[in-house]
Amino acid sequence: MAEKMELREVEVWDGNHAAAQALRQVQVDVVAAYPITPSTPIVEGYAKFLADGYVEGEFVMVESEHAAMSGCIGASAAGGRVATATSSQGLALMVETLYQAAGMRLPIILNIVNRALAAPLNVNGDHSDMYLCRDSGWIQLNAFSPQGAYDLNFIAFKISEDHDIRIPSIINQDGFMTSHTAQGVATLDDDTAFNFVGEFKPMNDMLDLEHPVTHGVQAEEDWHFEHKARQHNDMMTKVMPKIEKTFAEFEALTGRKYSVVESYDMEDAELCVVCTGTSVETARVVATQLRADGIKAGVVGIRVFRPFPFEQIAAALDGIKAVAVLDRSAPGGAPGALFNEISSALYSRDNRPLISGYIYGLGGRDLTRAHLVDLYSELQANADAGKVLTPLQQFIGVRGPKLSYL
Repeated sequence: MAEKMELREVEVWDGNHAAAQALRQVQVDVVAAYPITPSTPIVEGYAKFLADGYVEGEFVMVESEHAAMSGCIGASAAGGRVATATSSQGLALMVETLYQAAGMRLPIILNIVNRALAAPLNVNGDHSDMYLCRDSGWIQLNAFSPQGAYDLNFIAFKISEDHDIRIPSIINQDGFMTSHTAQGVATLDDDTAFNFVGEFKPMNDMLDLEHPVTHGVQAEEDWHFEHKARQHNDMMTKVMPKIEKTFAEFEALTGRKYSVVESYDMEDAELCVVCTGTSVETARVVATQLRADGIKAGVVGIRVFRPFPFEQIAAALDGIKAVAVLDRSAPGGAPGALFNEISSALYSRDNRPLISGYIYGLGGRDLTRAHLVDLYSELQANADAGKVLTPLQQFIGVRGPKLSYL
């Protein structure tokens, strides 16, 4: 029997420790991991809780991130509650196995502490790794703070382990800006946290010898299409209602409200910034400041990135005059990933806003309030002119000549 840990109602935790505590409280059976900065303290924390008797599970130290997810796949297929964490280059090595986990419908939970991809080598936060696995078939939730890193783990386990869903989940948090920044985190006691997620109930597990199953089979053109179509259909039709239901249940339990798309000061907004991660809180501060000056500024934060919330985004941006979409990743010769997806959600709408894209914060570069004040000024100019006056894609805060494209 695992020991219980007494927690204060509010603890001062960074995002990594918050995620590790959530793994402890749901009593994860197996964590297979190959630590990498800045996600190391999550799996290190689980290992410490295990060594101290707070978890009845297994920590498996493997030789690579590819092996880490492979170990998680085996443990999940065998019938365990399974989780791990990674970042950046580690995720890049792991990506092949993400498709295996999703296709096998294994409810693994992966905490990604978002970090830039080399080259040049950089250990700081941006969203390049988040977008690297966007089409792998995993649910993706975004934390904006350590509180979100804590809460979204419980929510993710409850969603993924539902027998009608059985799709793995990723919780993204910004490297160092969330993972290593301590804030007050409202906690759940151990029993309440565990009971919210519930006992793990295996499904089609390999150790159920009375009902033998095969995992990881080969399917060529005769059945591969049907498998992938069913997987995609379930993501688009079953997962979003389950996410919304679980958000509502978590709010009823804790009073903490999460939404698929989170809107701030949008009731009468004319100008809007769309972003995710820690940038949401910065943008909210600036929008509040500008409203005091009579500018109708709002913010939309993307809480759920997969399945992509097309309808919710269109509703949130209905009637807005000008929108800026912020991408914290290097798009490699195209508009930013979030810009593309927001644009696709709005393209067929009659009342779509003017939309422009901004690349910012690569490799941990700060996004300042001054940057966002200037950005809202550009949005106001676009709204007044009734057209996008600025280039469709710009860089915020890059040194040297101003870069813009399209």
